[in-house]
Amino acid sequence: MSESILFVCVENAGRSQMAEAFFRKFAPNRFNVSSAGTTPSSQLNSIVIQVMKEIGIDMANQQPKLLSNFMIENSSKTINMGCMDKKSCPSLFVKDVLDWNISDPKEKSLEEVRKIRDKIKSEVMTLIKSLEKAD
Repeated sequence: MSESILFVCVENAGRSQMAEAFFRKFAPNRFNVSSAGTTPSSQLNSIVIQVMKEIGIDMANQQPKLLSNFMIENSSKTINMGCMDKKSCPSLFVKDVLDWNISDPKEKSLEEVRKIRDKIKSEVMTLIKSLEKAD
């Protein structure tokens, strides 16, 4: 069975979507990867789509998804992108959750969103290396 990796944030419109896209691009196929939000937005952040397109990743067809307990229970690794507390998502604190504490790209400038994108890429690459070592 392949391992499931879950990236979580509030709106699932930026950070967790970028992390999912990077993971899909760079990780071996044996991982199932998804992302979700506690209160999903109706669509992805347009600047996020733009900065990912700049580096050749098309996210135009991605949709924000609602986080469910089923997703959390079935993931072998859950990553909280940041700004989530026990009150908004208590189930996240039941398991071993990595917390990356990455700032939300919402209402940030293009330049700031590029920095967030690059930080997420770097974190995802580190995560993939650690998962491969764990084999």
